[in-house]
Amino acid sequence: MQCRFMSTSQTSFSAAPSVEGLRTHYLVIVAISLCHMINDVMQSVLAAIYPLLQAEFALSFAQIGLLTFAFMGTASVLQPLIGLATDRRPVPLSLALGMASTLLGLLFLAFGNAYGWLLSGAALIGIGSAVFHPEASRVARAAAGGKFGTAQSLFQVGGNVGHALGPLLAAFIVVPLGRVAVGGFAVLALAGMTILAAVGRWHEGHRRTAASRPAPASTARLPRGKVLLAITVLAFLVFSKNIYTASISSYYIFFLIERFDLSTQAAQLMLFLFLAAAALGVMLGGILGDRFGTRGVIWFSILGVLPFTLLLPHVSLLWTGVLTVVIGFVLASAFPAIVVFAQELVPGRVGLIAGLFFGFAFGIGGIAAAALGVLADARGIEFVYQVCAYLPVLGLLTVFLPWLNR
Repeated sequence: MQCRFMSTSQTSFSAAPSVEGLRTHYLVIVAISLCHMINDVMQSVLAAIYPLLQAEFALSFAQIGLLTFAFMGTASVLQPLIGLATDRRPVPLSLALGMASTLLGLLFLAFGNAYGWLLSGAALIGIGSAVFHPEASRVARAAAGGKFGTAQSLFQVGGNVGHALGPLLAAFIVVPLGRVAVGGFAVLALAGMTILAAVGRWHEGHRRTAASRPAPASTARLPRGKVLLAITVLAFLVFSKNIYTASISSYYIFFLIERFDLSTQAAQLMLFLFLAAAALGVMLGGILGDRFGTRGVIWFSILGVLPFTLLLPHVSLLWTGVLTVVIGFVLASAFPAIVVFAQELVPGRVGLIAGLFFGFAFGIGGIAAAALGVLADARGIEFVYQVCAYLPVLGLLTVFLPWLNR
């Protein structure tokens, strides 16, 4: 398999000129998206097996929140540091090494016999994500051939598909077979390591070829103060998006079980609806950003979801499902547009920007999961969704973003 993949990488992955000096390398983007799916399946399985872990280890909501914090916290702290380091000195094997960390974390989750092992496993999965996301985002942009939003969406949609598949795999494999079945996902991690090793070699060759070309002109030539203001606004938008997303990924299953008396499997299927809709939203968000501009997509995504989040805590099971799909689709379309917008604000720092925004997203999600767990213990899980419903109001901050050429 490796030899065949390398043969493909030498032909279909080769550089060719275009308006950006490079053509769009869809095979590379699909490969990195597939590995993003594998990576995020592992992450999603962690959240999806929370009910099993709660029953087996008698965990409180606060302890569940700490598991998410261990995963997201390590990813948040390390991602911008890794992105900055690889901007200066790329490491072709870093992608495969990140997947190896995720593999080890899975084994800890599957076979650990104490809460400390679970925390360690969650942290190792976070480290794997911290290594994967900045470098993978750099590969996606390098392969874009000028279609940066489309490439970012294709890359990110793999992660969303992985998040969507996680609850299904947990419902139909882990729940019937038990926690030990999580160890079986190590096979997927090994496949991901093989693909990522080949992608890393392609990226190294591509980087050397690109180094011989003149550096492209900056898309955004703005004063430093305006760039800092724009980055701050984008950070607040990610803040609103990811706190709400954390409330869904960590506690939506419990909300459905408590409010509608659903079984764990039925609740996991409802979570799948949200995650599948989010995958579609990510896919279209970048494509629409390339066509109509990233600023407009950000407006539509963050502020446009507000009426639906306000309704969600007060409707029937049927309408909860409908609103879940709408919220997942609209809210998720923002992130590829935000990443591309930020990369154009700070040209030449692809890894740093990807690390900052993916890391910030993970960090906010981790802190929010822990805080919302404490709030749920104190006031109830329905109150969490009543509070989080107002977060999209922060979408009004989009008015402070500058107009770019794209």
